[in-house]
Amino acid sequence: MSGTEQALAASPVAANWSRWPSRPPRPRSSDRVWTLAFVLPYLGVLLAFVLVPLGYGLWMGSTPALYAALWSDPIYARTLVNTLVFVGLSVNVKMVLALLLSGFFMRRRRWIKGLLVIFMLPWVMSAIPAFISFHWMLVSEQGFINSFLRQTAGVEGPLWLSDPSLALGANIVAYIWKWLPFWTLVLLAARMAIPPDIYEAAAVDGAGGLRRFLDITLPLIANVYFVSTLLSVIWTIGDFTIVFLVSGGGPFHLTEVVATLANRYWFDYGRPELGVAAVISVLPVLIPIVVMLLRRVDARGVQL
Repeated sequence: MSGTEQALAASPVAANWSRWPSRPPRPRSSDRVWTLAFVLPYLGVLLAFVLVPLGYGLWMGSTPALYAALWSDPIYARTLVNTLVFVGLSVNVKMVLALLLSGFFMRRRRWIKGLLVIFMLPWVMSAIPAFISFHWMLVSEQGFINSFLRQTAGVEGPLWLSDPSLALGANIVAYIWKWLPFWTLVLLAARMAIPPDIYEAAAVDGAGGLRRFLDITLPLIANVYFVSTLLSVIWTIGDFTIVFLVSGGGPFHLTEVVATLANRYWFDYGRPELGVAAVISVLPVLIPIVVMLLRRVDARGVQL
């Protein structure tokens, strides 16, 4: 026997190998009780507030006649277009601006850090008072913006919420104003996770600011950007507050989105099953977007 084998055989660890159990010990009865005490309330909440309502909603929207009734409603087709425009413009403009602003807030200056605190205020504010304020700034000739234009420039502003295009634009602006700070902070955190040595090496090689952004920053935060876009699309499709409080779906339901139309079907028209069907009808559009973005994330192997 070699010296190494003799040393291992004589060690106390080797002497205890035979006494070690071949499989982990079973949990004691008290451990099982504590496990059940923590798991069962969670399962009960999940069943009562997620699985049962979800299953009931799918059952309510399982009748094919509901979707025929939806397509026979002229407001529904316009609502689908509004939803695509609202989600597409809001999410993409917001994410591009967040990407650019995250680079601005990376600068090491005190006044920029103070400006970041002020910039975060729209996201910190409560959504309902903020969007009601948006509505009252734009409503009729007596809104704040039109009154300001009349008193300072002597011009009459447009009827913002009486024109469908302007009203939809007001919804998009309110959405970007509210959520741009949050996603800017997310992308700022992703930028700050990039090691500074990479930028220093690129600068030594003569790479300019644009080259460093395209070759270093963008590839390294691409996954964060796509995941943020995916989450933003999902949350925006289900967003009810902005359109309901800013434009109210008007004029004449011409700026409704699926979330607000489903609410009107349920509460104004007394057709809850039609509201559920309107929400379910978005899934054929939402699922391909989610799958496409997830594949895009999986295809990018660059990680910090």
